[in-house]
Amino acid sequence: MRRRRIRPLTTLIALAAAAGLALSGCGDGGSAPAGGESSGQGAERVVKHAMGETKVPANPRRVVVLDTGELDSVLALGITPVGAVTTEVSSDFPAYLKDRLRDTKRVGTIPEPNLDKITEARPDLILSNKVRHAQLYDKLSQIAPTVFADQIGATWKETFLLDAEALGKKDEAEKLLGQYRDRARQVGQQLGDPATKKVSAVRFVTGSQTIRAYTPNSFLGTVLADTGVSRPQSQQGQKVFQDVSRENIGQLDGDVLLYASFGDPEKSGEKTVTEMPQWKSLGAVQAGKAHRVDDDHFYVGLGLLAANKILDDLKNILK
Repeated sequence: MRRRRIRPLTTLIALAAAAGLALSGCGDGGSAPAGGESSGQGAERVVKHAMGETKVPANPRRVVVLDTGELDSVLALGITPVGAVTTEVSSDFPAYLKDRLRDTKRVGTIPEPNLDKITEARPDLILSNKVRHAQLYDKLSQIAPTVFADQIGATWKETFLLDAEALGKKDEAEKLLGQYRDRARQVGQQLGDPATKKVSAVRFVTGSQTIRAYTPNSFLGTVLADTGVSRPQSQQGQKVFQDVSRENIGQLDGDVLLYASFGDPEKSGEKTVTEMPQWKSLGAVQAGKAHRVDDDHFYVGLGLLAANKILDDLKNILK
């Protein structure tokens, strides 16, 4: 009868340790993040935001964004999100960004993010804001660390810095904002005294029977303010926009008039209003100073890249 060979205890311990090391590198367990790439999750940072405090990875790599401002922010900071939402009037990403989002998965719309698709994207960070998704914060936080801005629109610079902090890129963001402010001043200076130029900002929205006249307390309003131009009396106040009826189209006039449609111009009222005699009698229209602009960066974008693209357009429009 053949005797079994009994291995020394030290050999057994060594083999067990080796097996444990091999197993730790297999499957979905362990501390490796989803996607198989190290995202610096061993080291975390605490970010204060609109919903409290959140521990985020030191260097997030799989980011999901649930609004256009956050989408603009991450791209401005050199990060392509693994997932993003679209607006409710388009199945595509904003035109000025979509070439940079070929590998980004759609995870619903701004009003209705798809939690299953967000989960499938395996994010290590989710960015959005309280205005859009406060009711979803707890569910999103169960998927990945989630950071929310407090407001949208006029507060886009603060949101950009918050997003940058969550991404570990705040110094870079502050530098980019400084460059933007310099550019905005330069665009205004080409007018000599920009305060003498009155710029009207108008938007047609599907389902609305009125026309929206945007105030300085809007995203576009802040960009115009940064150039130093002035605004019509009808476009003042704390609201993001003032509703102007079709009977009061004259209130929309300015030295320059910028207008766009959220959605199809046939459905937003733009086609109808711009054919009305009252519109055609506006001073800006008669002087050839009424400019149809791209809604995606003038009104939807809400971020640094959109703001810089607006400045590009204004350099020609305000000549």
